[in-house]
Amino acid sequence: MPRRRTSSSSSSTGSTTGATGTTAAPRNRTPQPVRIRRRSFGDFVKAFFALVALAVLLVGVPGALATQIGWPLPDGVPSLDWLQQEITVHTFLNILTVIVWLAWAQFTACVLVEMKAALSGVGVPGRVPGAGPSQLLARQLVAALLLVGATAASFTPGLSQLGNGYDANQKPTVAAAQATPGLFAQQQEQASGAAAALAEQASHAAAHADAGGSTAQQGDTKYYRIQPPEGRHHDSLWEIAQRHLGDGRRYKEIFELNKDRVQPDGSKLSEASLIRPGWIMEMPGDARGGELVEMPDEAPNVSPDVQQQISDYAQTGDHAQGAGGAQGGSGHAQGGGATQVSVPDQQRPAHDGTGHQQATAVGAESDSSFGLPEALLTAPLLAAGLLGALGRRRRQALWQSAFGSVGGRRGMEPPTPTGDAQDVQDALLVGADPEGVRMLDRSLRGLAASLAEESRALPVVYAAWLSNGDLHLQLAQPAGKPPAPWQQGQDQTFWMLARTDAERYEDVDTAAPYPGLVSLGTMDDSRLLLNLEAVPGIVSLSGREADRAAVFASVAAELATNGWSDRMTITLVGFGEDLTALAPNRIRHLEDVEALVETMEAETRQRRGALGAAGHDSVLTGRTGPAQHTRWAPHLVLLAAQPSAEDAVKLAELAADASRLGIGYLVGTETGDLPGAAWEMEITGQGKLLAPLLGLELDAQLLPAAQQRAVVELFVEADPERESDGPATTPPFLVDISEQGRPAVYARLVGPYEIIGLDNPDGERSALLHEALALLLLHREGVHPRVLSSALWPRGVTDDVRGALLDRLHDWLGADPDGTPRLTTDGSGRLTLAKSVVSDLDVLRSLYHEATQGRGVDSRAVRGRLLTDALVLVRGPLLADRPEGRYRWLTHEIVDAQLPLLVADTGLALCEFHMEKNRAEKAIEALQAALRTAPADERLWHELLRATHATGDPDRLTALATDLIGRSGARGLPPRTEALLDELLPAWRDAIAAVG
Repeated sequence: MPRRRTSSSSSSTGSTTGATGTTAAPRNRTPQPVRIRRRSFGDFVKAFFALVALAVLLVGVPGALATQIGWPLPDGVPSLDWLQQEITVHTFLNILTVIVWLAWAQFTACVLVEMKAALSGVGVPGRVPGAGPSQLLARQLVAALLLVGATAASFTPGLSQLGNGYDANQKPTVAAAQATPGLFAQQQEQASGAAAALAEQASHAAAHADAGGSTAQQGDTKYYRIQPPEGRHHDSLWEIAQRHLGDGRRYKEIFELNKDRVQPDGSKLSEASLIRPGWIMEMPGDARGGELVEMPDEAPNVSPDVQQQISDYAQTGDHAQGAGGAQGGSGHAQGGGATQVSVPDQQRPAHDGTGHQQATAVGAESDSSFGLPEALLTAPLLAAGLLGALGRRRRQALWQSAFGSVGGRRGMEPPTPTGDAQDVQDALLVGADPEGVRMLDRSLRGLAASLAEESRALPVVYAAWLSNGDLHLQLAQPAGKPPAPWQQGQDQTFWMLARTDAERYEDVDTAAPYPGLVSLGTMDDSRLLLNLEAVPGIVSLSGREADRAAVFASVAAELATNGWSDRMTITLVGFGEDLTALAPNRIRHLEDVEALVETMEAETRQRRGALGAAGHDSVLTGRTGPAQHTRWAPHLVLLAAQPSAEDAVKLAELAADASRLGIGYLVGTETGDLPGAAWEMEITGQGKLLAPLLGLELDAQLLPAAQQRAVVELFVEADPERESDGPATTPPFLVDISEQGRPAVYARLVGPYEIIGLDNPDGERSALLHEALALLLLHREGVHPRVLSSALWPRGVTDDVRGALLDRLHDWLGADPDGTPRLTTDGSGRLTLAKSVVSDLDVLRSLYHEATQGRGVDSRAVRGRLLTDALVLVRGPLLADRPEGRYRWLTHEIVDAQLPLLVADTGLALCEFHMEKNRAEKAIEALQAALRTAPADERLWHELLRATHATGDPDRLTALATDLIGRSGARGLPPRTEALLDELLPAWRDAIAAVG
């Protein structure tokens, strides 16, 4: 079974019990931590004698044997005559010396085994054959030596360090109610030493007995003795709780009842995962089943020695229980056990940012999701990443179509999704939280920049929590005082940044410090992001195959599209071959585990060599400071297929040093038993992500198969390399541009926003109605009601407010003369406008389409008139006078890229129309009109150079070239523009130099 190292904590604090006058708390309530006294002089004396004893036994014994007796074995190979010799006193002493040497070797092995277990955090030390009393003596001496300053688990540099770093002389503090979430339960108090702990336990036991609260007096108290391992199977608190309490998640109650109590071997339970055979566990009163759960005075099936151990152990009960069982903190204890992962106090209202869709929008509109997939509605960071990547993909296709097309355009309208793809796109629009992503990215980069200015290294971050807009980083170990405006969190392993402080961060030019962060789910409105590349080993995921696949797909999709990373490699094995469409530059798919092992062995060697050559101890030191140009992008491996036993061992060996190299492993398993698994998780059929030994029980973030296929379809349809069905795409809505097609309501969006045909609504709701109409006009295919409400109210809105807006919008738009409402709902529930309500953008598209693909194709006069009318409509950028803070939904649109390209295409077509008749001045006029809206379109400048050259005026062409150079700035002219100038004006460089 893989070794697992975690730490545990209580989430609430009670009062310490005095020596007198206190009333015993009810049984099986959450034990309250107490303040443990400082180490005494006697503690150090006992530790000193333990050190002396170990020195005498380990060094003195072999030294005495070597100097006083010498080597007992013969120098050469004995002959047969040796067997016939008389046994003398010397021979007998030599035999005894060999026996003593063997006993010393056995004791030394016991000491090494116990030291390794204590320092590495392994809960069950290996057994030395035949050692028995010798190993028990070694264990007592090692415990007395190591526990003088801290528990043995605190020496572990892995998971047990999370939240447990204190200076040697610092007095342990009482565990307080947590104000921020924790990745796993944290041990907030450190034992002062074996002797101190024994004295403290006796003191509390005596005080509790005086108050009548001894656990021995509780008639319903039961005990369990930890069983020795069978093969690879080791007993665990989870399995004990599953067998005797009916629910493995109740292991927390057992841990809280027994933590820091002295066991028969002198050690103590400090971590839920570190239990040893022979230890005694007090059980909750409702424990049932099995002969191993016994009453201390009614244990006929166990030996007298064990009965005595149970009786002695009972005297230490409630050693950490406060007076009257007072509960402090947030009161998250449930079912008698403390919640291991505490949730931040809800001291602030929900903010517009990360988690806003969960805290407000989804919470207010949860009664009706209108058929949209909840998986994406409740995943704001994933939705924002997918939506942003989809927008970039569509823009890329749009520009490639415009600048790289040969023999016809694909058109400027992306295919309108239908069915599941349309529902998923709407869910992305509703669920996305781009402001939260921006805040997270700026906060992390700002932290990296601040640490670099102070010449400090990046701390290792295991996880990040987002709660009500605040950001909490959970560090692997204390890293000192955080740079402002970051603050110390609940302890030295938490750094916290308030939302108000995060909003003051600006973009900084530094590498993304923690690109491996990925959302796993939520707990009590707090969202957990796990840093996969920092995990000290493999993260295993068990559960049904379909449920595991949904988790893997969500993790892969967010890693591929998130906004808080620069570069990374994501290797998928056993699933998600189609997911490469989301980010071909990031995602790669391997066929099997064998190919993965071969690939990762090579990369591990390469990264180790690169780190050594660069003089870095980990990838984090290469991401800030002078070496940040190297970036050290992470490589995250997602293996959904169950590896064979041999492959699992190879992966465990590779993952042993992976966190230092920036490599993370998430591996699926059917059994939950995976070698090298540092963190073990399970996904249930109810969508819960469980990690018992980490104290996690999350509402998992998932991307089920149906939504995964729909997301991939959106990206495939937007692929710029995808073959199109025709040379051009017809706009989704064409206007009747004849006199008979005069609209009832006409909105001018290209330039300042104006509406003709409707009365201006009175009151403060006028701006809201105008914004709603603009959104509907830009989406003639229909707008989902929740998309509309999330666009107008990014922080969320209730159903009644949204309904009232739709009623007012319906009344404002009115009806056509035949009584048909101008705002209707189609069969899918989406809001659509009547054809009598049009915008100038609709007319512009229709005019260009008719001129280039309709009547203008066969009639030169019609084409010229239509193109001229189209350019007249252009009065500036889209919604030029929109108020600040509104129309934020335009960031999700690609109309800001479509409109300049449409205007440029219109100007180019009209230029070509005039140049056919050698009307260079008319062509220049058309191009200059288009450049006012599309000044960065290189095609317009090229045609303007050609048209100006056609006038035969070199000075005019030189002036235009000078203007172009001035606009290009430090980047200089594009290569194709320089080549064109060389053709049209060979001496342009000298001419411009003379003018300049």
